Amino acid sequence: MKTKESRFQVHDELTAPERSLPVLKGALAGGGQLSNFLGVMAGSPAALRAYARFRSELRHGALPLKTQQRVALAVAEHQGSDYALGTVSRTAREAGLGIDEIALAREFDSRDEREAVLLRYVKALLESEGPPPLHLHEEAREADWTDEQILELVAHIALGTFTNLVTRAGDVPLDGSAEEGRLKQAA
Repeated sequence: MKTKESRFQVHDELTAPERSLPVLKGALAGGGQLSNFLGVMAGSPAALRAYARFRSELRHGALPLKTQQRVALAVAEHQGSDYALGTVSRTAREAGLGIDEIALAREFDSRDEREAVLLRYVKALLESEGPPPLHLHEEAREADWTDEQILELVAHIALGTFTNLVTRAGDVPLDGSAEEGRLKQAA
């Protein structure tokens, strides 16, 4: 059985361009194994460093982690990214979202009305060519989402969209598939 391959090379610390190594080594120090996405991104040191900085800054922003995960799920579902859905579903569970909330987020909804308001705003941003309806922006503010959080929301949508574009353009295989292929070859 052939393992799906990426259209881009999936680098590791031995094959990546030298300027990608600091980011890859940082990722390895934090989690052990590189994702296929980061391995692909390593092929462009500038894009990898920009992604890492953008993501790091947003992780330390004003938007709660569970909200970040809900947004990532909604964006991945909307854009049809199997790679992101697999990855974000796992990280959302690790962040404390239940299976029901994960399913609702994929439909731009939540049992938490404050979160649901923000997800409706996400949907409007993704589905419209122009600005989202003013009432959705006002609803977000009335639900006590600050301008800082709403702006970070837009940044998270952009980050998710970028990730989805890369994984779709490269037809990047789900994490673990390369390792499964190596194990099958070794057997």
